[in-house]
Amino acid sequence: MRILLVNVPHPAIGSRIPREQLPPFGLLCVGGPLIDAGHEVRLVDGEFGPMSHAQIVAQAVAFAPDAVLFGHSGSSSGHPVVAAVSRAVRRALPDAKILYGGVHPTYHWREILREEPQVDVIVRGEGEETGRRLVEALAAGAPIDDIPGLAFRVDGKPHATPPAPVIRDLDAYRIGWELIDHARYSYWGGKRAVVIQFSRGCPHLCNYCGQRGFWTRWRHRDPHKLAAEIAHLHREHGVEVFNFADENPSAGRKPWLEFLQALVDQDIEVTLVGSTRADDIVRDADHLHLYKKAGFERFLLGMENTDEATLKLIKKGGATATDREAVKLLRKHGILSMATWVAGFEDQTDADLLRGLRQLISYDPDQIQALYVTPHRWTPYYRLAEDRRVVQPDQTKWDYKHQVLAMKRMPPWRVFLLVKLVEACAQLRPRALWRVVSHPDPKIRHAMRWYYRMGRRVWIHEIVSFFFRDRHLRNGPLLTEFWGAAQDHEEEASAVRPAPAPRPRALVSTG
Repeated sequence: MRILLVNVPHPAIGSRIPREQLPPFGLLCVGGPLIDAGHEVRLVDGEFGPMSHAQIVAQAVAFAPDAVLFGHSGSSSGHPVVAAVSRAVRRALPDAKILYGGVHPTYHWREILREEPQVDVIVRGEGEETGRRLVEALAAGAPIDDIPGLAFRVDGKPHATPPAPVIRDLDAYRIGWELIDHARYSYWGGKRAVVIQFSRGCPHLCNYCGQRGFWTRWRHRDPHKLAAEIAHLHREHGVEVFNFADENPSAGRKPWLEFLQALVDQDIEVTLVGSTRADDIVRDADHLHLYKKAGFERFLLGMENTDEATLKLIKKGGATATDREAVKLLRKHGILSMATWVAGFEDQTDADLLRGLRQLISYDPDQIQALYVTPHRWTPYYRLAEDRRVVQPDQTKWDYKHQVLAMKRMPPWRVFLLVKLVEACAQLRPRALWRVVSHPDPKIRHAMRWYYRMGRRVWIHEIVSFFFRDRHLRNGPLLTEFWGAAQDHEEEASAVRPAPAPRPRALVSTG
């Protein structure tokens, strides 16, 4: 079959402002197994430009695919764009099958199949094996009822098969790197870059996390195979920056340290950036020199808040003392720390946000990322927020960078201004600015200067958008009226039994 993978242009500020793009890693993960199964696969990445809907459709028509696969890491905020582009593709290619996967459709499959008639099949959960089996069935004209991890219509009504088994062996399905031109993708200030993944899932129980249940359980790749793959991409394709997509790559201490040592043994000079937990950094205090030697330049630390009561509410499982210590340890080893800080909890006041600013400054991270609490209905936190009112009805703004829920004591404009104040004060304090010009590592100076350039543009863009473009409701619907009833009972997207190994290529039908 001729398969077209489509990465739609995302409206998020992070996609538009930097003018740098990272490859759509999820689609490449699905594309590799399809290529190995004998299908002709092509990728259209609408992020470049960004492409208009008409341009994407034109490329689709030129390729004349048998099936078009949509997916986007932006999840709920990206869905309206996927819906619009897939409608246009259906009008232009009425005979092509339209398939859709990702976090949002995994949980909102009922609504999508009711509201978007152009979507034929939804892939729920991990897509490598499920997508391969689905395309194999479509190529052979075989029924898809017995393929786990799908949703489609039966007699016009949404129907789902049982969850697909979790993929235990992440090395059984290769990434389709040949689908991209590496020279087009950059990050970290013009450096050739890709997204990579050591592990999937997270063992912690943060009740607001929209990713943990999607991956079901923590698993990791073979440390030596991933190190060899990174070395190959660096030597053969000139990739300099590797952005880890993991929620918590260091959750398994032994395999994580084994990977870092394997990468050091490859003797390459690369830049690694990723996310982890502060308590893992403190745990590995005696091994952080290995982190640095492997190439890590920055870790995003999911601190979420500096208030112990809030951390307990969201079941973060961390502690403020550990967060402070992690920042100090990373700085000692020449690794940047980015602290996430979340606003928008219902009972917060002006004093709470200002106190949070003082605490953030006392933590002294190199960078901060201010976010807003954003509930997903498949998470336990949704039940805690279901009686709150929605102030942001535009689904494309549900990207953690916009306030979406009303607060008891503060109107949206005041929350917004205080968050902007927190960002400015944290990033423009003399100590932080001095590091930008005086850090002894030139690679770190480059990274910090690039971040400040991006941050300045984003900061101004967000202010203009809030006051002159965005719409905010004074008395919006309740969260459950906007998104529907809680479905945390469906949080785990995959079954825990192992997925079957990929079948040999010669045995796969290739229409």
